[in-house]
Amino acid sequence: MRVLVAGGAGYIGSHTCKALAEAGHTPIVYDSFHTGHDWAVRWGPLEHGDINDGAGLSAAIRKHRPEAVINFAALAYVGESNTEPTKYYRSNVGGMITLLETMRAHDIGTMVFSSSCATYGVPAHLPIVESTRQDPINPYGRSKRMGEEILRDACAAHGLAAIALRYFNAAGADADGDLGEEHDPETHLIPLVLQAASGVRSHISIFGTDYETQDGTCVRDYVHVADLAAAHVAALSVCQKGQFGAYNLGTGQGASINQVIERAREITGRPIKAVAEGRRPGDPPVLVADASLARTALQWTPTQSGLDNVIETAWRWMSDYRERRIEAKAG
Repeated sequence: MRVLVAGGAGYIGSHTCKALAEAGHTPIVYDSFHTGHDWAVRWGPLEHGDINDGAGLSAAIRKHRPEAVINFAALAYVGESNTEPTKYYRSNVGGMITLLETMRAHDIGTMVFSSSCATYGVPAHLPIVESTRQDPINPYGRSKRMGEEILRDACAAHGLAAIALRYFNAAGADADGDLGEEHDPETHLIPLVLQAASGVRSHISIFGTDYETQDGTCVRDYVHVADLAAAHVAALSVCQKGQFGAYNLGTGQGASINQVIERAREITGRPIKAVAEGRRPGDPPVLVADASLARTALQWTPTQSGLDNVIETAWRWMSDYRERRIEAKAG
């Protein structure tokens, strides 16, 4: 199958392109490089373009004739979404509309959508199941919920086959060292902790140590990026015409910030200074998934998402990639 991967030069998108190629598909990356990287495009052709550019999308589709689309193209900084909400709606909601209209014009009837657990907001009950009320607390989460609603309506009106995958905390790196997490600015906990281990930053900030959790710090469900990639490949084969499905992707196991930091100290053998700071508005104390629906419907089981493996693969990537950057700069 030829698959157009919007945002395929980004963190999860690039890992999914590798997984698609390994499964015998051809990933066609369509990316603006706003946050993606050209070095991450290695398993298929690349078309440079913006998700809101219908003419550019049409040209890429005419050229490569994809049979399905995976949509990762989105802005994804929660804090920025609070200060620049229209920017997020234009990209994440407007881009979804443009992509769907272009797909319809070219008779492409299948989409897998990169959604988020941010659509749930602060859940009333744990673990979070797909029927948990979606009540997002920031524009980023609302934009992802709107994307799902648009997809649901397109399935009903136009016979689209669509699946939304609601990620919990993506982490880790490709086991072969081909790909990893490289954001600027970086906002995710595990790479921030590892930057403190490597000396790139002086410390890791812990925002809130008085939550009602075992050690007072927030608890999250960390799922390896390679497991997320595998779920996208699986979702392509189970999309059904006229039907919309949504599935949580997580492990069902939570780890606190303090636990992540302690495991990182053990794995890296480095001291990691942690500084306690005040809570950030809108941080739920605990976010843990019930992913049993994905296990049943997608035949998906996370095999690489043990916390130690997540940290180990991220650390290998960060150490090796940092060394390569230093060598390249010196050369």
